[in-house]
Amino acid sequence: MSIVALVPAFNEATRIKATVRSTLCIPGIDRIVVIDDASTDDTSKIAREAGAEVLTLPRNLGKGAALDAGLAHVAEDADILLLLDGDLAETAAEGSALLTPILHGNADMTVATFPRTADKAGFGLVKGLARWGIARMGGGFLADAPLSGQRALSRDAWTHVTPFAFGYGVEVALTIRALRRGLRVVEVPTAMSHAATGRDLTGFMHRGRQFVHVLRALVRLAFERTPVSG
Repeated sequence: MSIVALVPAFNEATRIKATVRSTLCIPGIDRIVVIDDASTDDTSKIAREAGAEVLTLPRNLGKGAALDAGLAHVAEDADILLLLDGDLAETAAEGSALLTPILHGNADMTVATFPRTADKAGFGLVKGLARWGIARMGGGFLADAPLSGQRALSRDAWTHVTPFAFGYGVEVALTIRALRRGLRVVEVPTAMSHAATGRDLTGFMHRGRQFVHVLRALVRLAFERTPVSG
């Protein structure tokens, strides 16, 4: 049973070393591939030195395209995919909790939930849109972490929910496609943390892009035909 971790990263030089090393400590991990989405810092160099395989994209393509490139690189070998963001640092080790239900046959896709914090970076508009879309198109599934990029997928799951959606629409599309296929989606509590965006201009611009990408994914999913299972 081969377990491959895919880590999309853009300008994560300050955190990628800890992310890679912590991921490599997860029991059962066979490969970790960092997909550097044309970073302008030393993300690729640091990730490679930390022990990861590195794919460096020639230009910035966004999270979905980065994951597609990573998947194409490992598809023949991966029985289970572990998707982790590059900014998790030491908490990437919590990815082990996502693998357990898959390995025990209790889930087809697991999604990490993060501890609740008193500080909120945004106003919840993107999360609310994502949760609404999943419930509407996913048979009433109420996602606690609709935007979580930390996931594990069995081969049966990832072959049916890819290619990945554009940009930040990745997570919503993964969940909706899995639910439409009748796959078992399980949210798993973790102690993960990442570099949250703030309530400044950069943060609002980031969340604005997220909102547009999630909306774009939902529109496309509304017209996407789901293959008949079995």
